[in-house]
Amino acid sequence: MTTRTGTAAAAGTAALALVAGLTACGPAETGPTVTVYSADGLRNEEGTGWYDELFAEFEAETGISVQYVEGGSGEMVQRAARERSNPQADVIVTLPPFIQQADGLDLLQEYVPEGAEHVGTKDPNGRWTSIVDNYFCLIHNTEELPEPPATWEDLLDPRFEGRLQYSTPGVAGDGTAVVIQAVHDFGGLEPAMDYLGELQTNNVGPSSSTGALGPKVDKGELLVANGDVQMNYAQSRTMPDIGIWFPAVEEGGDPTTFALPYTAGLLTGAPNADNGRALIDFLLSESAQSRVAPVAGGFPARGDVEPEGEEAEELAALLEGVTVFEPDWEVVEAELPTYLDAWEQATGG
Repeated sequence: MTTRTGTAAAAGTAALALVAGLTACGPAETGPTVTVYSADGLRNEEGTGWYDELFAEFEAETGISVQYVEGGSGEMVQRAARERSNPQADVIVTLPPFIQQADGLDLLQEYVPEGAEHVGTKDPNGRWTSIVDNYFCLIHNTEELPEPPATWEDLLDPRFEGRLQYSTPGVAGDGTAVVIQAVHDFGGLEPAMDYLGELQTNNVGPSSSTGALGPKVDKGELLVANGDVQMNYAQSRTMPDIGIWFPAVEEGGDPTTFALPYTAGLLTGAPNADNGRALIDFLLSESAQSRVAPVAGGFPARGDVEPEGEEAEELAALLEGVTVFEPDWEVVEAELPTYLDAWEQATGG
């Protein structure tokens, strides 16, 4: 989840530095490989994330090494689009509406993975499938801000000046989610942009990674930031001062959120298409899905896999009392350029 314009180059450089498989494979390595372009959030620096665990098992079982490139959802789609004439990746994993954007750019080929019949959120034409369910959220520092603000309007308070940040819409999936949530909660694009324009007074500025905001909130550098339930819940295991919350529009109103799943697709012209199919199947297997809650801190995409354990109970409790709405992703994808132009005009980009 990541950048734009000036920061996009930096994010691209950072992503290039990550083109090393989690199993230590590199460009010079021989043997079967599969290359994944993915939004961040499903692996971690400690090597104990969902991707870390599953990619290692996948290689052990199949002999196929995973080469992994991480960046913002939009940045990954842009990279795949630039490489259209000479595809370098096999699988792409992004948050919506960027998977719809990839489909609209004809970057995805049809593939219905094993287990997809149990997945609720997927492309009817078989071009992408959710692999981890997830939800938009905000986070707060629980030490300095034990009770998070109840409403969006509360974030306009001067005490948040220089202590609030959200990732850049347009490349970051979670940053784009801020715009989508605001358009819903404020009842349209114009009032949403009026609000985000006001909020800019308190906003630190662009962030090339949503994941990087969690540590800043945990340390108290920021009081509030954007995120998503899966990533922030996973971070909170080692960052105890991160709290997850959902804003309401009005005092006393119900907080709202929307589903923001990680979705996977097989790229058109994938150089290792069979390996890509095998990896998507593996990520949707019952074994992999049963570990979404305890390892990834998210929600299984497969409806026939019941999340169990303490983590599953805590995740379910986070959404109690929260109204979940469902965006029309086709409309959002079509209107995305308009949304982003309006956001840049309202905030100065």
